[in-house]
Amino acid sequence: MSWLTPDVIEVLIAVGKALAILFVVVGCGAFMSFGERRLLGLFQNRYGPNRVGWGGSLQLVADMIKMFFKEDWTPPFTDRVIFTLAPMIAFTSLLLAMAIVPVTSTWMGADLNIGLLFFLMMAGLAVYAVLFAGWSSNNKYSLLGAMRASAQTLSYEVFLGLSLMGVVAQAGSFNMVDIVNSQQHLWNIIPQFFGFVTFAIAGVAVCHRHPFDQPEAEQELADGYHIEYAGMKFGLFFVGEYVGIVTVSSLIVTLFFGGWNGPWLPPVFWFAIKTAFFMMMFILIRAALPRPRYDQVMSFGWKVCLPLTLLNLLATAAVILCNA
Repeated sequence: MSWLTPDVIEVLIAVGKALAILFVVVGCGAFMSFGERRLLGLFQNRYGPNRVGWGGSLQLVADMIKMFFKEDWTPPFTDRVIFTLAPMIAFTSLLLAMAIVPVTSTWMGADLNIGLLFFLMMAGLAVYAVLFAGWSSNNKYSLLGAMRASAQTLSYEVFLGLSLMGVVAQAGSFNMVDIVNSQQHLWNIIPQFFGFVTFAIAGVAVCHRHPFDQPEAEQELADGYHIEYAGMKFGLFFVGEYVGIVTVSSLIVTLFFGGWNGPWLPPVFWFAIKTAFFMMMFILIRAALPRPRYDQVMSFGWKVCLPLTLLNLLATAAVILCNA
């Protein structure tokens, strides 16, 4: 066992933490697909899935088995390499962004000094998955959905990044642990309320969730950019959407709600409770709000969210200068 040096042990511990976070995030994303159907049934005064297992508890297992044995069919006249690469990028991009989120002060995938910039980079990478899927499918509905998704995501990522600059200015760091430590006495939701609102809206848009799901609007585009996907390729898109919800919810908790900070309970419980609450909010938004027109979504982003983000940034700078 001479090879088991302190450096090797440190690497093994880091890999173990990363794998644990990977399995937990993917598991939460998969379970959320079942929880969403149950909650939507409750909100709409119906049962939801309740046939497989006690109270529908094994519905997720049945769906996974069904998806695993579906034919992995690739349509003719597609670019097979890019067609296969797109769902992989969609699944891994926001999953990798979860690596910089600290669950506790010592439990995280990677403690980067540029943590927030890494998240923005991964969120930008997710656009390529949509573009690749729409362009390589050789389908007019897929291409139109990809064009919608890329324009919407690039537009909302402008103030996705700007909404975080107030938090960075107050904490004085891009490091996620430093940002959480700066909220020990006052959560950022109070001084950065407008930043929280715009970041939450942009996060929903980046995940392509209702009411910002125009790229996959069934009534207009017949499921949009992943209309030609089946089997495990579609499964990667499907689970990747819920992984994005887990990532955005955990980032909201970390940046604006004190992360793992809280009284009495262990830090990991506080982080899990806060994250689960915002995951529930994604489902509630889907149940409560209608889908606006595509031009209304773009106008809302540029004419409402962007000015609000700039106003929040100016106010934060003014407060910092006054306190200096």
